[in-house]
Amino acid sequence: MIAGLFGPKKIIGCGVAGRVVSVGSEVKRFRPGDAVFGDLSRSGFGGFAEYVCASENALERMPERMTFEQAAAIPQAGTLAYQGLFARGPLKPGQKVLINGAGGGVGTFAIQMAKLHDVEVTGVDSAEKLDMMRSVGFDHVIDYRTEDFTKSGKRYDLILDTKTDRSLFDYARALNPGGTYTTVGGISHVAQVGLLGPWIGRLIKKNFFLVMLKPNKGLPYLCELFEAGKLVPVIDGPYEFGQAREAFRHFGAARHKGKIVVTID
Repeated sequence: MIAGLFGPKKIIGCGVAGRVVSVGSEVKRFRPGDAVFGDLSRSGFGGFAEYVCASENALERMPERMTFEQAAAIPQAGTLAYQGLFARGPLKPGQKVLINGAGGGVGTFAIQMAKLHDVEVTGVDSAEKLDMMRSVGFDHVIDYRTEDFTKSGKRYDLILDTKTDRSLFDYARALNPGGTYTTVGGISHVAQVGLLGPWIGRLIKKNFFLVMLKPNKGLPYLCELFEAGKLVPVIDGPYEFGQAREAFRHFGAARHKGKIVVTID
């Protein structure tokens, strides 16, 4: 749908990293040769190509120690994790956090940021991802095929959801009084969260947020964490450009661990 209703009319791909080849006459922040990265979802997309044209405001300078593969993994998944985790402000020590769809790009960034705040984090995903999730810091992991976290009787102060595959009332049951639910992705119940969440939240004294991505908001903070050794992208791949179709199928089957990256030679 993004590429065109009846056929491709634009090149998709939003998280990019590369070197500046040329700049317009009014560009002040970059010059040819600079290593840059960013999320182009509000700047025309175009990432799946050898070259892309973007506004300078859609890009940031890459930290020196960051590889291009790491840089490409960070912009969208990392900022979604940042914006979702802190939608209601800083986390408080001792809080219980659950991340649904925790083994993908957003989840593997979110866990690393959350653990900096001394909180207890549970991750939900498929069984084949659980060992990887433990390795990046999850305190507890749940195989969604064998356990429904909304029916377990456990309660959380924050639920960060990348799937949005249940009703608001299911999520509400898993929240502590005054708790917060934020969704950053999914399809089936996103509209319900956006339209009904604020009203239902007022009635039951719980908070529901649909995070509308603000491209690159939080990217400087993620760079600081990376340079301090506190954030390491979990990369699935990298795939070669000719394997992009395979990478999309891998993602569509939800088999990916971390963020899928495609390299262009």
